[in-house]
Amino acid sequence: MATQRAARGAACAAEQKTKGQAVAALGAALPRCAGQCGAGGGLRIPVLPARFGRRWGGTAGRAARGQPRRAAERGGRRAELHKMAAAGAEAAAEEEKRLPEGDPESGGDSDDEGDSDSSGDGEDEEKENEAEIQRLEEQLSINAFDYNCHLDLIKLLRQEGELVKLRRARQKMSELFPLTEEIWLDWLKDEIKMASEISEREKVYELFERAVKDYICPEIWLEYAQYSIGGIGQEGGIEKVRSIFERALTAVGLHVTKGTALWEAYREFENAILETAQPAPGSIPSPEQQQVLCSQLDKIHTLFRRQLGIPLLDMEASYAEYEEWSEEPIPETTIKNYKKALQQLEKCKPYEEALLGAETPKLAEYQAYIDFEMKAGDPARIQLIYERALAENCLVPDLWARYNQYLDRQLKVKELVLSAHDRAVRNCPWTVGLWIRYLLAMERHRVEHSIISEMFEKALNAGFIQATDYVEIWQAYLDYLRRRVDFTQDSSKELEELRSTFARAVEYLKQEVEERFSESGDPSCTIMQNWARVEARLCNNMQKARELWDNIMTKGNAKYANMWLEYYNLERAHGDTQHCRKALHRAVQCTSDYPEHVCEVLLTLERIEGTLEDWDAAVQKTENRLARVNEQRAKAAEKEAALAKQEEERAEQRKQARAEKKASKKAKKTKIGDKRKADEDDEGEWGQEEELPSKRHRGEGDGVLPEEDMEVETGLFGRGEKPDGPAGPKEKASTSRKDIPKVLHDSSKDKVTVFVSNLSYTMAEPEAKLRELFGSCGEVVDIRAVFNNKGTFRGYCYVQFREEEAARQALALDRTAVEGRPMFVSPCVDKNKNPDFKVFRYSTTLEKHKLFISGLPFSCTKEELEEVCKAHGNVKDIRLVTNRAGKPKGLAYVEYESEAQASQAVLKMDGLTMKDHVIKVMISNPPLRKLPDRPEPGRASLPMAPRQIYGARGKGRTQLSMMPRALQRQSNPVAKAENGMVQNSPAASSDPPAEPKKMSNADFAKMLLKK
Repeated sequence: MATQRAARGAACAAEQKTKGQAVAALGAALPRCAGQCGAGGGLRIPVLPARFGRRWGGTAGRAARGQPRRAAERGGRRAELHKMAAAGAEAAAEEEKRLPEGDPESGGDSDDEGDSDSSGDGEDEEKENEAEIQRLEEQLSINAFDYNCHLDLIKLLRQEGELVKLRRARQKMSELFPLTEEIWLDWLKDEIKMASEISEREKVYELFERAVKDYICPEIWLEYAQYSIGGIGQEGGIEKVRSIFERALTAVGLHVTKGTALWEAYREFENAILETAQPAPGSIPSPEQQQVLCSQLDKIHTLFRRQLGIPLLDMEASYAEYEEWSEEPIPETTIKNYKKALQQLEKCKPYEEALLGAETPKLAEYQAYIDFEMKAGDPARIQLIYERALAENCLVPDLWARYNQYLDRQLKVKELVLSAHDRAVRNCPWTVGLWIRYLLAMERHRVEHSIISEMFEKALNAGFIQATDYVEIWQAYLDYLRRRVDFTQDSSKELEELRSTFARAVEYLKQEVEERFSESGDPSCTIMQNWARVEARLCNNMQKARELWDNIMTKGNAKYANMWLEYYNLERAHGDTQHCRKALHRAVQCTSDYPEHVCEVLLTLERIEGTLEDWDAAVQKTENRLARVNEQRAKAAEKEAALAKQEEERAEQRKQARAEKKASKKAKKTKIGDKRKADEDDEGEWGQEEELPSKRHRGEGDGVLPEEDMEVETGLFGRGEKPDGPAGPKEKASTSRKDIPKVLHDSSKDKVTVFVSNLSYTMAEPEAKLRELFGSCGEVVDIRAVFNNKGTFRGYCYVQFREEEAARQALALDRTAVEGRPMFVSPCVDKNKNPDFKVFRYSTTLEKHKLFISGLPFSCTKEELEEVCKAHGNVKDIRLVTNRAGKPKGLAYVEYESEAQASQAVLKMDGLTMKDHVIKVMISNPPLRKLPDRPEPGRASLPMAPRQIYGARGKGRTQLSMMPRALQRQSNPVAKAENGMVQNSPAASSDPPAEPKKMSNADFAKMLLKK
């Protein structure tokens, strides 16, 4: 390596020596520059003034030490720059002196012990890097579109000094993706260091040309112009530099914040040329010299005037510099343009300041800026602001789509339009819409067929996320091929290509797409339908069209009326009546969704064109078919009616059970005494002892109860004073229910109330705890905690605010951890009035930028998962799924900034091992929620019993019925308590029983005691 670097340094020195005379004069005239001379002999023009350096950074910022703006300042320092032409040779010599130190090939001395230790560590690290390089190359051979894998490989190869492999890796990545500014600058610097021959410099020029096409980057254009100055000693070198500067001004000269640097660099270059054209001191210039001087002065005047007519940052300083530099008064037109540009700059400043203060991705700020420029209507400025937005948001497909649409409809410049479309699909290859627009643009601008076909093949390999995307891209390409065919000819090469492509598309969807997505993406066979239409209408080949439609119907489409009518219309337009009649007869027999419509079409056909026999056959066939359909529908309606009746009966039984329960509670409140005494008075009283209500965490058995049946929201012990003297738990509960009045729910205050649940049952003083927690949202009017009959907190409450806005802010506290459990906060909604209301704040549809991860270890934390995921892209959010107690379930959702990053993460993380757990990673696409199961039709319904009323989560594990199975088998119970035990209500005890008396718990207990 040392020998190679020494040789490279010597080559640089030799090149510098050969160009010294050509560059020396220009170098002496150039102003003081902050950069040094490159290996290729390129003089470094100042990039950004000091006022830009800190704000914008980059290559320009590094080179800036302050841009001289006054002619006097420039003149005082030009004398120091006569030796800049030899700076490259000196730098090479210094590098050559430094290289031998510690290099074994140079014969330098080194410490043996240090060498042995460092060499051992270096060998281990080198082996690890080689293994990692091999792994990355294998990964890219499997998935060439792995962006992060490309970056890792380039970084390792650059670190190891594998120049040939590094160049190849960069080349492959640039073919697939546009490279960022940082990647291009690193690549260019590496190539510049190795470019010593003229042929190698030409390759660097080609590399610069590729770099400036990917994105609008002022820094790359500055590097390009600076490097080109090193070639001014060649024929046409100065004109080439001017050409590059002019192209740079066209591309980024309108950039409000960074365009000034290019204008100043260009002017300084022309000023340096002017200095070389000056005659020797004391001599009289010849007419030719005088003409050259005047021409050069005109160039600099023109540059000043062009710049002052453009709204650029700090343009007041440029105007002051022009005043000092020019010996003539500034023309009125220039002053007028300058003032107009100042006014335009004031209009742009708010948008630039918004961009400066906004955080990535700044889409809203850029969109506002784009809308502003669209109203102004300057195409160059509109294009520039779009390019600036895309440089920072290159993975936003919608932004590319809007930009390409503007170019297609407004500018219509072939090179510009196709370049933008190409960059769009390279940045967002997973977006099928961008590929379709690209194919249309290429056809619109009459690109060669072979190039369009090649681009279509690239689209097929882009890795779309949905099966339907492949259908769309195939259809777009088939449309293009169809437009190429001259159907006036019976046969042609284009027609054969169209047919073969239709066949290939059908096979591709059946094999490739269906294997990957478990569906073809084209259930209604739209591609085959279009193929049949082309054969029938354009090729007059109804036989082929009928074969295609027969194939379509065998793929499960025969039950749809619209498919048959589509085929019928095709036969009607291009076939004959016999095939029309045959198609409709088959349709009547097979259609299951709208058979009446098909029957009507058949009868209409026979009424117009059929014979009497045809009419009779059609009537008989349609009547028989409709009779069967009506019979099936009647059966289905009966089943639905039976189900509805069952639901009504269940609702009525639930209502009766609630009423009986309420009556039972009222009757028991009137009885005060000892339980043992009650048993002596009445044998059945023991069985009528009050049972505890079922758990109902949200106070909703079958929805929110009506106001008269609403759960009593009141506090028991802990909210009032305890009664004096000892008392049993039954007496305490009875006394509490007597003393504390019921608080009925006021539905008119739902908008200022939130429902809080999943709280700990052991929470002490829930009112005080929650008042402190919700006080930050607004003034809390009341907190109604719900307790059971024993005075135990039931884990939910209602929080009422003074204002509706405070209630909305309180919803943000949902899933806040309170005493180790996630607290649920939801709007207060009457579910009787809104049965479909559900609170679920996460999306239940396909989210291409979000991943679903399963199989995680329960000990995995959010930070540990983020550490794994952020290696594949920028992670916006991570949500670990927990149960109601806040315990992890081994599931997580990870949201990335873009769909591309999510796709890469799936490829890399699926099957990864975390703490001995193999995780599964997929794009987030939750399944549809299933509706409650209904009884299967055709089965005999069991006798309807009052449905057990449980809590919001159903029957708890500890809610066990203590009744023997023999008693549970009895049907048609009179009434049930909330936990399933039979009770004898007062009304029921007075009537004579219609069947043997059922045994209560008291009867069963006495039976056991007698034994």
